[in-house]
Amino acid sequence: MAIKGVLWDMDGVLVDTGDFHYQAWSSTLDQYRIPYSREKFNETFGMNNWSILALLLGPQLDQDTYEKISNQKEESFRQVIHGKVKLLPGVLKTLENLQSRGIRQAIASCAPPENIAALVDELQLRNHFEAVVSGYAMAGKPAPDVFLAAARAIDINPHECLVIEDAVTGVKGAKRAGMACLAVTNTHPAKSLGEADRVVDSLDEINQADWEILLR
Repeated sequence: MAIKGVLWDMDGVLVDTGDFHYQAWSSTLDQYRIPYSREKFNETFGMNNWSILALLLGPQLDQDTYEKISNQKEESFRQVIHGKVKLLPGVLKTLENLQSRGIRQAIASCAPPENIAALVDELQLRNHFEAVVSGYAMAGKPAPDVFLAAARAIDINPHECLVIEDAVTGVKGAKRAGMACLAVTNTHPAKSLGEADRVVDSLDEINQADWEILLR
């Protein structure tokens, strides 16, 4: 079955936001005296905020605490990215190539909708996507919810979708959605992304012949 839709994760796939997220989490959690490290950040990258805070705080996490810390962290993130974010290598070329082939494209990210909007506008990407879907209020990856919602938004059967991901949880979510998956090692090593159909170090590695295979 040929691929008719491509669903893009955002953080770590379209744009390298890792350091900005780490800065925002570190500064926010420090105010609450919650221990945090780069190792913990790497472990939780790709999860939604509830999953991250539940891991850090355990059973004591309640809705009010979650909303207070999460909202503060996201406000901090939107402040630090302004004028500093750049597309990752090969992204623009890939977006244009897929668009020229008539492939429908969507963003499928667990980030808050405000963050997605800020990044899409900062990077001037709106004309490349037919839909922008936030899974912020859905079950977090590896649950397949955000990918299934994005497939519905562009009216493509899940089995005709290819997901581009960088996180272990994202790859698992794509496969649970019944979708093909291309993983990029921007955040995790190749050995951690083995469930993907193909793993590359950069989208620049993929030539036209490769795309013919991937889209089949």
